[in-house]
Amino acid sequence: MESNVLERLSQKLEELIENYKRVRSENEELRKELVTCKAQNEAKEAQIRKLQEELTLKEMEIEEIVQKVESILGE
Repeated sequence: MESNVLERLSQKLEELIENYKRVRSENEELRKELVTCKAQNEAKEAQIRKLQEELTLKEMEIEEIVQKVESILGE
C-alpha cells in the first residue's frame, strides 16, 4: 500500500513538473511575443508622429494657398 501511495505521489510530481515546464515555455513565448508587439507599437507610433507632422505641413501649405487666392481675389 505504501508503494502505491509513493507511485501516485511520484506520478503527480512528474505531472506537476511537466506542467511547470509547459507553462514556463508558454511564458517565454509570450514574453517574446510581447517584445515583438512593443517593437511594432513603437514603429507604428513613430509612423503616426511622422504622418502627423506631414499633415501639419500640408495644412500650413493649404492655408498659404488659400491666403494667396483670397488676396488675388480681393485685389
